[in-house]
Amino acid sequence: MADKRDYYEVLGVGKNATEDELKKAYRQQAKKYHPDLNPGDAAAEAKFKEINEAYAVLSDADKRAKYDRFGHQAVDGSGFGGGGGGYYSAQDIDLGDIFSSFFGGGFGFGGGRQKTGPQKGANLKYGMTLSFMEAAFGVERDITITKEDLCPECKGSGSQPGTTPETCPTCRGQGRVQQQTQSLFGMTMVTKTCPTCNGRCTVIKSPCQSCGGKGRKKTKKTLHIKVPAGVDTGDLFPIRGEGEPGIRGGGYGDLYVEFRVSRHEVFSRDGMNTSCDVPITMTQACLGGEIELPTIDGNVKYMLKEGTQPGDTYTISGKGIPNKNKPNMRGNHTVRFVVEVPTRLTDAQKAKLKEFEAGLSEKNYAKRSGFFAKIRNAFK
Repeated sequence: MADKRDYYEVLGVGKNATEDELKKAYRQQAKKYHPDLNPGDAAAEAKFKEINEAYAVLSDADKRAKYDRFGHQAVDGSGFGGGGGGYYSAQDIDLGDIFSSFFGGGFGFGGGRQKTGPQKGANLKYGMTLSFMEAAFGVERDITITKEDLCPECKGSGSQPGTTPETCPTCRGQGRVQQQTQSLFGMTMVTKTCPTCNGRCTVIKSPCQSCGGKGRKKTKKTLHIKVPAGVDTGDLFPIRGEGEPGIRGGGYGDLYVEFRVSRHEVFSRDGMNTSCDVPITMTQACLGGEIELPTIDGNVKYMLKEGTQPGDTYTISGKGIPNKNKPNMRGNHTVRFVVEVPTRLTDAQKAKLKEFEAGLSEKNYAKRSGFFAKIRNAFK
């Protein structure tokens, strides 16, 4: 108990936080550390449990009052770490409601108050790597996912064809049972998942031989995906109804395709804008002339001005990445000129350069003369 953080600190709110402020803070923290968004991250999972524990207490007026008065010892009947018969539990939080605001279905998380009616199935996530150009202009792909689906033999009932599940005699179809238990504050009534039916509300006396009474089986499914133009790394593309089946007649969850865009050898990207470096010769920089600039649509002609300096840029409107929500809108493309100094000169070439340099004066080097003028003034 000594190493537990203050619940208000965990949620990042003050002790006078309103119910709405608590819920808003909880949603932000829970979304950040949810296990489905941080797969394999033990630290995020621990944070998520800590956040749930804090919200379970502070969102309940009675528990919050006891916590404010007595601290952790007032609410540490069992905590979230396991153990029977606690003063609070993850069941106290309606996570289904919380996460529906993020993903429309809880992203596969089974928390929240136990419901005896239909519940939507788990959402799934699929990672897809795209090339730079595929992400810019869109692409069509076939993907194969493995998921649990309704058993084709029993149609998801779990019972041998010709038979039906029966109402659970222990909970009488409620999925929950009440149990009296001793706590710090005396005898309390705790509601738990029915141990007979495991919350399913029914029992199966003749299990389906194909699925072993589970009502669902691992299946592979191939889907044709049309990736819109303009997606970027981290974007989620929802495919409704392609998650796992719900329970007690609930609908299917959704599939979320998460994109990762590979680097391009020439172009860089910042949101909808693209950029690249274009090398030019020293002579081109001095004299200017027509050159070609690369864009993701192909090369465009450009009249390079005389005296172009290293690092000068030129922006072409509407030649960047399309807006994934408004395909007719596009970002801009910026070119940065890099003056390449020639190497491995012959003696004759070096002589001509020296002759050329001898004919120049300070007025030909505005930056150079200005720089040394500043140095002289600095030491006066």
